[in-house]
Amino acid sequence: MDKFLTLSYNKIMKKFLLIILTGIILTSPVIAEETAESEQAKLLYADNNIEGSFNALLAIPEDKRTAENWLLLGNLLQDKGRNDDAIFMYTQAILKDEKFYKAHYNLANCYLNDDKPNMAIEEYKKVLKLRPEYAYAHYNLGCAYLKLGKYRKAKNAFLDAAYFKNTEPDFYYNLAYTYKKLEKPKDAQAYIEIYNKLMENKIE
Repeated sequence: MDKFLTLSYNKIMKKFLLIILTGIILTSPVIAEETAESEQAKLLYADNNIEGSFNALLAIPEDKRTAENWLLLGNLLQDKGRNDDAIFMYTQAILKDEKFYKAHYNLANCYLNDDKPNMAIEEYKKVLKLRPEYAYAHYNLGCAYLKLGKYRKAKNAFLDAAYFKNTEPDFYYNLAYTYKKLEKPKDAQAYIEIYNKLMENKIE
C-alpha cells in the first residue's frame, strides 16, 4: 500500500454522456442542424471516434453550444492530454449551467491531476452539494485530502464513498492506506481484507 489510488473521469464520466435529447421542438433549421451535430458528436464519442466527435462539436457556434457540448469538448481534450484546454471547456460548461455537477466533477479531476488539491476540493464540494450521493466525488475528495496529508478528512470522505457504493474495491484500499497513515493497523488490516475479498469476487 505505497500509493493511494485515484479514479479518473474517463471510465466513469463516459457513462453519463450518452444523453438522448427528447421532447425538443425544433423551431428553425439552424437549431435542427445544431442538435444533429450534438447528437453526432455523442455517437462518435461512444464509438471512440475522437477526432470525428471533436470536429462535430467545433462545427457548433460557441454561443450555441450547450453545457453538455462544452463538457464533451473538455473530455476529448483531456483524452488528448491537453489538461489546460480541458479546464477551459469545463469552465465554459459551468458558465452555461452552474448546477451542472458533471462539469464540476471533471474540473475537480483536472485540478487533482495537476496537483492542485485545494482547488480540486472546492470543486468536489460543489459536486456533493448538488449530488450528495455521488460516491466517486466523495472518493476523489478523499484523494485530494490525502495529497494534503489531511488523513482524518480523507478517512471520512472514503467512508462516505463506501457508504454510497460498497462494492468498489478501491474505496477500501484507500481506507486501509489512510488508517495505516493514522497509525491504526487493525483498522487498516480490516479494510485491506475487504479489498482483497472484493477483488477476488471480481476475478471470479
